[in-house]
Amino acid sequence: QVQFKESGGGLVQPGGSLRLSCEVSGIIFRNYNMAWYRQAPGKQRELVARILFSYSTNYVDSVKGRFTISRDNAENTMYLQMNSLKPEDTAVYSCNVDQRSHSLQPWGQGTQVTVSS
Repeated sequence: QVQFKESGGGLVQPGGSLRLSCEVSGIIFRNYNMAWYRQAPGKQRELVARILFSYSTNYVDSVKGRFTISRDNAENTMYLQMNSLKPEDTAVYSCNVDQRSHSLQPWGQGTQVTVSS
């Protein structure tokens, strides 16, 4: 059974930073392309960043230069470093396998990120 456990969200002022973590169990993590997703109120879930098993990364245009995705295969954990946060980054952030490569797995609870002054 695949499980994703997200953490690290919170309330931050515009321009601030947060580091999200995603602990993964139930799959051979190092073999999977992974991704962070977010869903803002009233909007569809969007893929924010992906990291391949080769460690290659790419990002949605709105976060390029501000967010950095990384992974630690030894710890079965993925991270999202978010800098220069904007109010429009407010959303529930969730991790899952990369939908471009794999079938999505059951979602975890996600972690709320709120950017507000």
